[in-house]
Amino acid sequence: METPDALGIIAGNGVYPLLLAQSARKAGIKKIVAAAFTGETSAELAQAVDQIEWLRVGQLSHLLNFFCATGIHHAIMAGQIAPGNLFNLRPDWKALLLLAKLKRRNAESIFGAIADELNREHVQLLPAFTFLDHLLAPVGLIAGPKLKRREETDVAFGFETAKQLSQLNVGQTVIVKNGTVLAVEAFEGTNEAIKRGGALGRKDAVMVKVTKPNQDMRFDVPVVGTETIRIAAEARVRVIAMEAGKTLLLEKESLIDLAERSRISLVAR
Repeated sequence: METPDALGIIAGNGVYPLLLAQSARKAGIKKIVAAAFTGETSAELAQAVDQIEWLRVGQLSHLLNFFCATGIHHAIMAGQIAPGNLFNLRPDWKALLLLAKLKRRNAESIFGAIADELNREHVQLLPAFTFLDHLLAPVGLIAGPKLKRREETDVAFGFETAKQLSQLNVGQTVIVKNGTVLAVEAFEGTNEAIKRGGALGRKDAVMVKVTKPNQDMRFDVPVVGTETIRIAAEARVRVIAMEAGKTLLLEKESLIDLAERSRISLVAR
């Protein structure tokens, strides 16, 4: 794909949107605008883009009009929207029509429908890792001590379990220990699953994060960041395993340093 002259960022929470804006600028994007969400997006993003528009979650017409007015034909979704906000929408009329057509209302179906609406307005939604290939997890041990045989067995078990659960759209993260599932990510999100699994395992549990079968990489790309490591360390999780080439390591150098200091092994396969 040729590098577009202009890029729109649909910015959720966390550092992801900021890192994307910085990487897109380095890649030669001349104009970057951001659709930001009140109560979600960091105000710091305004310093890294040419224009920022603040909206409420559910204001689909506002989003489409903003991209149209700024001449945006390529966009990227970056950062999560808190799950609770997806179910406490105050939708405008366009969003109401969109939601009425959905048989199931989950993050995947809602974001997929938004992507279709963007496409109708001649805005192409690019893969969420565009301009961030250098942050994709490489194969093998990324940080921390070499895994013990018991931990390797738990990683394999965790991958098998998480893959089966992800087919049902339950969640993409599991916490396991000694061949037992301690916690499964659901509506509460990854961080709460880590806390719950860590408390039940007491120490040395294994976290595994995967992609769904046929996952739409335009949104909901698995992410591991420094906050993930911090919470895992507090929960005394020993290993974080993920899919290589499909998981973004945000703030990669800081993340690896924190994992090393916390004696947490990061591994991708």
